[in-house]
Amino acid sequence: MLKKVFLFPGQGSQYVGMGEKLCRRSEVASRTFDEASEILNFDLKKLCFKGELTELTKTENLQPAILTMSVASFRAFTEQFGARADYMAGHSLGEISALTCSGAIAFEDAVKIARQRGKFMQEAVAENVGAMAAIRNIDKETIELKCKEVAGDRKSVSVSNYNSRNQIVVSGYKEDVLKVTEILTDLGAQAKMLQVSAPFHCALMQPAADRLKTELEKYTFKDVRYKVISNVTARPYEGKESIIENLVKQVVSPVQWIESMLYLRRKTVEIGIELGAGSVLKNMMTHNTPSIRVFTYDNDSDIKTLGEIDLTSKYSFFSRAMGIAVATPNKNWDNEEYQKGVVEPYRVIQKLNEKAENENSEIAIEDMKKAVEMLSMILKTKGTSEGEIKERMEQFFWDTDTMDMFCKAE
Repeated sequence: MLKKVFLFPGQGSQYVGMGEKLCRRSEVASRTFDEASEILNFDLKKLCFKGELTELTKTENLQPAILTMSVASFRAFTEQFGARADYMAGHSLGEISALTCSGAIAFEDAVKIARQRGKFMQEAVAENVGAMAAIRNIDKETIELKCKEVAGDRKSVSVSNYNSRNQIVVSGYKEDVLKVTEILTDLGAQAKMLQVSAPFHCALMQPAADRLKTELEKYTFKDVRYKVISNVTARPYEGKESIIENLVKQVVSPVQWIESMLYLRRKTVEIGIELGAGSVLKNMMTHNTPSIRVFTYDNDSDIKTLGEIDLTSKYSFFSRAMGIAVATPNKNWDNEEYQKGVVEPYRVIQKLNEKAENENSEIAIEDMKKAVEMLSMILKTKGTSEGEIKERMEQFFWDTDTMDMFCKAE
């Protein structure tokens, strides 16, 4: 089974015409755009398909547009391929898209949040006061050092995006961003000023972060159904309680994209699916972890290739239970306890597996519950800690696509 990550882009991935082809081939995607239009009280299809680029790129329009494109792509992709993610990761705004597709944020709420987030970020700094620049061909330590030297105690310029090994973005007051780029260029780096409406992911965004916190507190969130990587920590969300904190911190903190992708590689992820406009994240991956092959759902050739790949996400129920039972280290050396609590329950699961294979029919829920009971007994008898048991059982339910059956939401 190939481990997969669904990737959701942020600002910078947009283009006039985005979503038009997607909506022509997918009814669920078209309905998603219509739903967003009703929430926003303007025709999002018209803006994305035929609108002026200057109007589309206004942050308060762009953020809900990009989010809608990603959610529409996710819905269309899962309907077409039936594949589930092992992980989700979104770049900047894309983190909200990931949380939405993971079930943590209702789509209607996400559209409203994205709209307000864009508005708050746009209004945090006056026009032409801030700037961002992409830096290449120099190590991150030098970039960080020069930002600190220029900024001093003012936090006027800092790293905003650790995008890839060969691209780091700095953000802040325009004057200081220009100073940093001049210094780094003299040291042999390449620098390019970015066409953005505000200096994102830096201290200048604190007013936006404060307003976003107030806005987020209006909504109710749920626990994620998929493991969503936080831009701030480069680790999965631990629960719904961290959603507001992480999304607020993200506005004023650098996007830890390099570390996020390295984390996925350490977790043996092999396939990435970019769900949204363009292929920005696919291109970044080639500089971060080329061992993870990325395909974009916004590209016909990539969609064709995906159709030739086995994207199955589901293990055999009983064989996976046996695999976890065997793979869990034993810490109990009492032979009698081991026989009764490990060997005998394992044989029960074996017999259930043989029964399922011989009957070649749908597995009885009673048999599944019995296997869960036996696996739990095995883990406890082996001396596994409660925390590890919880983690291993959740992984078992995840791998067998039975989370909804055995892990009911509170």
